[in-house]
Amino acid sequence: MPPLRSFASTDRFLAQLGTAEMRPGYVLLGDETFLYERARQGVLEKLVPQDLRDFCLHDLELGSETTIFEALDLAQTPSLMAPFQVIFVRGLKTLYGRGAKKEEFAALDRYFQSPNPQALILFVADHLTLPTDLRRMEREDKDRYDRIKETLGDHCGIVELQKVEEGDAARWVIGTAEERSVKCDPEAARELVDALAVDMMIIRSELEKLLLYVSAPVRENNLDATHFGHITLGDVETMVLAAKQRSLYELTDALSQRDRPRALSLLHGLLHASDGGEDSAIGHLYMLARTYRQMLIIHEKNVRDSRAIWQVLWQGFRMPPFAADVLIQQARRYKSRREISRAMRLIARADIELRSGPVDKTLVLERLILDLATEPRNGVFAESAQFALEI
Repeated sequence: MPPLRSFASTDRFLAQLGTAEMRPGYVLLGDETFLYERARQGVLEKLVPQDLRDFCLHDLELGSETTIFEALDLAQTPSLMAPFQVIFVRGLKTLYGRGAKKEEFAALDRYFQSPNPQALILFVADHLTLPTDLRRMEREDKDRYDRIKETLGDHCGIVELQKVEEGDAARWVIGTAEERSVKCDPEAARELVDALAVDMMIIRSELEKLLLYVSAPVRENNLDATHFGHITLGDVETMVLAAKQRSLYELTDALSQRDRPRALSLLHGLLHASDGGEDSAIGHLYMLARTYRQMLIIHEKNVRDSRAIWQVLWQGFRMPPFAADVLIQQARRYKSRREISRAMRLIARADIELRSGPVDKTLVLERLILDLATEPRNGVFAESAQFALEI
């Protein structure tokens, strides 16, 4: 696959892992989930043996329960059970909130002056968005970006998880298909990327279905053998048309109508349809969070038709064209910004719980769906005790 500019920072990071060039810490900077998952998977493959994962992989969330001091202490302490430790530290935003945080940054300076060579710290800064062109970064995100580079840039490698550019996304589709011995026509790749609004998480999922579709030994439409292992524009149109009827927007429709039985049924349908079953839970949460963020903007900007929606949602954060009117209708069912913000907080709390390794991921999602579909009563939002949040 030819080099892709949108992937360049991640590729450099992956190339350094396990070599003399590897830094003692990195900041994964940006909210492009596809590139984050790509970087995380590369770390696991190179540095975290499967049989030692319980002993050498740590996922921490900075906040009231975990401080930066505890994260650094964990990194500094050699493990008796594993030769190397990998520590993902989420919630980096808390270090840049109110207050100078002098003690916290002093502790970071002390650690990186003499880091543990048998540990790697990966700070996840997903509270800012990096566009395909960094010169067009929002001012608030630019301030956050500069502050992180000023405080951690001397100690850590900076991995920029930018939004993937359309051309790079199409080339990734073609290259990924080639790796599976499947030819993908350029117009088919462009249609897939355009129809899914350059959302790489969905593109990856839909490409996998396309690869299975054209590689199946028996095709329902009985195409001749020359079509075997070849993705055409017609294939994309067929699969994306089917994807339009998928349960994601049906699920958010049920949630916006407070239809709890239907929402639970659709959730189970999503899980059963996913190749990873309940292991795909974080991907489903990502899509829910993204959809509610879109609804929040639609609600705040009082968007009433699909022509206006493209003016308030930027490239890389747009839904597929077929979903525009659907999402506008769903957003208007919420009476206030407060209701949508509550939903986003509930999803964030579920994400934290899923990443902590619960015994039953499906149960976490079921409770989330029940909370999201609960009708506020007398101005009070009823939530299950585990997910109760301050409104």
